[in-house]
Amino acid sequence: MENTSTSKAEIRKNVATYLILTLLFCLPVYYMCIRTGKLGGGIISYATIVMWCPAIAALLTCRLRHIPISSLGWKWGLTKYQILAYCVPLLYSFIPYLIIWISGAGGFYNQEFVVEISNGMGWDLPDGLVIPLYIVLMSSFGMVRSVGSALGEEIGWRGFLTPQLARMNSYTSTSLWMGAIWSLYHYPLLLFSNYNTGGPKWLALICFTVMIFASCFIFTWLRLKSGSLWTAAIMHASHNLFIQSIFTPLTADTGNTNYYIDEFGVALPIATVIVAYFFWRKRKELPAQTSGYALTSVADRSPS
Repeated sequence: MENTSTSKAEIRKNVATYLILTLLFCLPVYYMCIRTGKLGGGIISYATIVMWCPAIAALLTCRLRHIPISSLGWKWGLTKYQILAYCVPLLYSFIPYLIIWISGAGGFYNQEFVVEISNGMGWDLPDGLVIPLYIVLMSSFGMVRSVGSALGEEIGWRGFLTPQLARMNSYTSTSLWMGAIWSLYHYPLLLFSNYNTGGPKWLALICFTVMIFASCFIFTWLRLKSGSLWTAAIMHASHNLFIQSIFTPLTADTGNTNYYIDEFGVALPIATVIVAYFFWRKRKELPAQTSGYALTSVADRSPS
């Protein structure tokens, strides 16, 4: 029988090793983003590099701490959870943007952006066709590129760190810890580069932090319920895609629109908190976590 206190001590060492390595890998990227004030980096953006630092740190931690890489949750799991992971960000982003458009806090649609789409794709079509066609293509084929970026973070955050924390903490505590860590990871980019929509940074910081904490309750639930890191990768990719590539650029500025839209305005955090509360209410459905490395969903277990 494994000693519980020893197990927790080992898990703490795993977590500490991972966080230190993640910080060390991110520091050069943070420096360049702060120095240039931009997320861009020429051929490849600094955003892409920093998003893959958690994955590199996780894989190296597994190597150093003799943790099976298979424990990161590579199996697909039940498809219903992957579909849920794709649809949840669409739900908590579309409704706030719809309210923004109807209320006039932001306009629908940004004609300059639609013209850019038409010119870039070589389409000679009316705007009424360009917009739905763009949304269909982005929400399907665009997910491939979006998952490629999001996977780097999720191998680390939800593949490695979330299960480690869940073996020592409750679902609620794990989600809160993940919210704090994931927020801190973004702060250098938010405060010292152009990672925001141009509104006041104090507002961006508050709204982004609330959204991150709330979303971690969703990410954690999906990861522990499905036993798969792909739910996190898909949810992260869906979140980035619908907000950053579809709804925000399609929204026209009507004056103070930056106060309401994107990850840095007030609308999205409110919607995310509401959805997160729904998942928090379902926390008793999650399988119990053990101190071992196997992490499976209830559905994956054989009936006793």
